[in-house]
Amino acid sequence: MKASFKKHLPTYSIKSHGLRLALFLVMVGVISTNANAHRGALDEVDACNTRLGFERVHLTAYTPTLSGDREYCNIIPGVGPTKLVFDYEGKSMRNFSVEFEITKEPEGTRIFYQEPQLIKTGTTNGSVDFSQYGAGHYLAHIAIVDKDKRLDSHIPFSVGLESLPGKSYMPQLVIIGSLFLMVYGLFRVAQKETPNHTPET
Repeated sequence: MKASFKKHLPTYSIKSHGLRLALFLVMVGVISTNANAHRGALDEVDACNTRLGFERVHLTAYTPTLSGDREYCNIIPGVGPTKLVFDYEGKSMRNFSVEFEITKEPEGTRIFYQEPQLIKTGTTNGSVDFSQYGAGHYLAHIAIVDKDKRLDSHIPFSVGLESLPGKSYMPQLVIIGSLFLMVYGLFRVAQKETPNHTPET
């Protein structure tokens, strides 16, 4: 009985190059998807952050008239009225006077300035209409000012020069296509290796 069962049981050994290719593509697609998901954390380096002493300051930009409440930072695709929000990630900076400045590079022309002040909430914002200054490279200056001492840092960003990279669905398409190819290959192998039963006369 066991011998008969084994004889008629189709063997699904992966012998064809097509099946091996399908498995390889599935693995590549999964690895690529995981890598993209990991890069969702901005490649572990947030270009919208800058360190100022022992604290970090984060820049977020909004273009309400162009893109609603969508957030940007080092790449602002549209040229228009822009709200720039600076957030302290720690609490120690709230005890110091901090000034903010935006300059257009490489000229270094100042287009926005906020005098040094204590920001107890840890968040401050300013508005700049970049349509008055045009597309280009800009620099956000953040500085701690304490009497005659000054500690500053910068966050570079561009306005109207490049668009944000779109989401790629290629890894998912590779996985779906590979799974289809693998299922089809298994079906063909099973069909080929299943013994044909012809009715006896």
